[in-house]
Amino acid sequence: MTALPPWFLLIGALFVAGASKPARARLYVTNQDDATISVIDMTTKRVIETIDLQKLGFGPTAKPHHTQVEPDGKHWYATLIGAGKVLKFDAANRIVGSVDLEVPGLIALHPTRDLLVVARSMSAVNPPRRIALIRRSDMKLLDEIDIFFPRPHALVTSGDYAYVASLGVNQLASVNLDDGTVSLVDVEGPQHTLTQFALSPDGRWLTATGSTSNQLLVYSLKDQAKPALARTIPMEKGPFEAGFTWDGRWIVVTNLDANAVTFVSTASWKPEHVVRDSSFQQPHGVGLGPDGAFVYVSNRFQSGGAHDHEGHKATGAGNVVAICIPTQAVAAVMPTGHYTAGIGIAAPKKRPTAPQQCP
Repeated sequence: MTALPPWFLLIGALFVAGASKPARARLYVTNQDDATISVIDMTTKRVIETIDLQKLGFGPTAKPHHTQVEPDGKHWYATLIGAGKVLKFDAANRIVGSVDLEVPGLIALHPTRDLLVVARSMSAVNPPRRIALIRRSDMKLLDEIDIFFPRPHALVTSGDYAYVASLGVNQLASVNLDDGTVSLVDVEGPQHTLTQFALSPDGRWLTATGSTSNQLLVYSLKDQAKPALARTIPMEKGPFEAGFTWDGRWIVVTNLDANAVTFVSTASWKPEHVVRDSSFQQPHGVGLGPDGAFVYVSNRFQSGGAHDHEGHKATGAGNVVAICIPTQAVAAVMPTGHYTAGIGIAAPKKRPTAPQQCP
């Protein structure tokens, strides 16, 4: 057998090394007033690409709002409020599918089903009282389920259920994804303007942000069909979005009207740390990094109110801020576009161990 030349062996080794090198984790965040989406490398904490939706055939008022990412990172999704589209991209940021939908807002990937659930934008005065079910693999619109209450916005999926809440009235709903049965739950207290849900890693707790009542509402999911209010937690002004850290120790809440980010302890169910920094200006979205060390927060830098989705009142370009979870300190600031809103990050396949410090 003829021996292979050294140069061939070297090329082969380089090819194998390159092929086995894991892809860097990406964060996708929408810039609503620019009709762009920023792609951030979470290892270097830098914007590596800006996707211009106008170059892809959409208008300047496409208003990209929210993103979600497949666990393997091979595809990701974005809603365009103004264009009435839900888009599917591949890892090279090429559009590979789309669904027409009136004022799509928040989206949720089901963790085990080939399903994308879509709620409605808060920018519409009277959006459809329905959530949409889309099959992710071929982007087929499977169904639109009537939720009955106005302005369905907050959204999350867990097990056999999707949960959705109203901006207009104090109600949330559990939606059985097998048969479409909707169970309504009345929410106690003042007008909450329920903005977004967060689900604990163990599936036991569901939180909802009350952006006008300045409360974080915590629900038990002991009975998945009937979320039961366990407690309410006073918050800084304008709690907007929230996310549990992967170890379940903290709930990180953006306080849009207070220009702050709050860490709520799940041991005490009390706000333990309020992070304030000049880089915060209308903190909006929350995304948990896959390594468990960082939480990412988007900032609008708008002069409008919490639910002013028309925007165009910029006080500056937006950003994404990385906060070190162990220290609750700002670790990096990544400039993005105008009215930076929804964040999408792939959930890790295995829940990471809580680090003692940030790399």
